[in-house]
Amino acid sequence: MAEGAVEVEVRQRAVPMLSYQDVGAAVEWLTKTFGFRERGQRYTEPDGTVTHAELELDGAEVMLGWPGPDYRGPSRHAQACDQASKWLAVPYVVDGVLVYVKDLDLHYLQAKEAGADILREPKDEPYGRLYNAADLEGHRWMFMQVPAEPR
Repeated sequence: MAEGAVEVEVRQRAVPMLSYQDVGAAVEWLTKTFGFRERGQRYTEPDGTVTHAELELDGAEVMLGWPGPDYRGPSRHAQACDQASKWLAVPYVVDGVLVYVKDLDLHYLQAKEAGADILREPKDEPYGRLYNAADLEGHRWMFMQVPAEPR
């Protein structure tokens, strides 16, 4: 390993990376609402701006970042852009994250009670039970529970 290099443990071959206007607020919201827990390194600027955080939920990892003061989350972007407003008018995950959970109905109740913007109520599909929600900045999330094994 090269001098000064950092060893990284790869636990998941694809890790979603989402940008937020306020990473610190996103961490608080995502942990309270969707049950994530913060893990790994958090980077903070001298002025207190959180620029990077890592979250985990039952083995699913997500990285959050702040790309700079000009970034606007999906909801805020849609306020100024007619096209974005149109593609966010649908209840589906346009760009977002799929997370598998063990108990979808329990997860859904927690998210709903915590104030998540529920885009689609829980629904059974051939590939699993799922629901869609938007977070505090308008990023889309799909939570899914795989169907039980046939008996």
